[in-house]
Amino acid sequence: MTSTGGNGIESYAMDEFDNPPKGPAGVHRGRRSAAARYTPFVVVVVVAALCGFLAWGVLSGEFNKVHWPWSPASSQTSSKTSTTTAKKKAAEKKAAEKKQQEEAAKKQQEEEAAKQQQEQAAQVDRSLSVRVINGTGISGYAATKQSVLNQAGYANVAAANPSGTLPDATVVWYQNDADKATAEDVANALGISNVQQTSGLGASIVVILLN
Repeated sequence: MTSTGGNGIESYAMDEFDNPPKGPAGVHRGRRSAAARYTPFVVVVVVAALCGFLAWGVLSGEFNKVHWPWSPASSQTSSKTSTTTAKKKAAEKKAAEKKQQEEAAKKQQEEEAAKQQQEQAAQVDRSLSVRVINGTGISGYAATKQSVLNQAGYANVAAANPSGTLPDATVVWYQNDADKATAEDVANALGISNVQQTSGLGASIVVILLN
């Protein structure tokens, strides 16, 4: 029921709406905890950091270097590339070693051939043919030197007179490198110091006797 007071305002009987519960109600809430208040800021910071990291990885290309579990093809390609590179290096190394061995063998053969030539040149062969030419005009002079060589162990010695142009001085000529030692031995036996190599000789060694 309503009644009108002396001031002209209607009054009503008390009901449940005139006795609200104690404490905040409606939009008036109580104070939230610190975790509830700071959690949104933490989430924003973490999301921003992750976005920055992802942007850096994509722009710098660092993500391309990472072998992800879901990209086996890239891993296999890298493995195949590494295997091919290793095989190529091994083949190059083997080729280089083979080339070194071939060069070493060739050098050894050349050294042995040179040594053999030196040994042959250093050996005196008294079985070689020796021709003694008398250009002095003294009769029997070549035969005298022939006898000297026979006594030195030379069995194939012939005395002859000159035919053609003679050199300016007494000389012992030889034709092949291997006959050098023998020519020097002939020169020593006859007391001649001039020993020369030439070609077109009729004997292995030719002695020209001049005054």
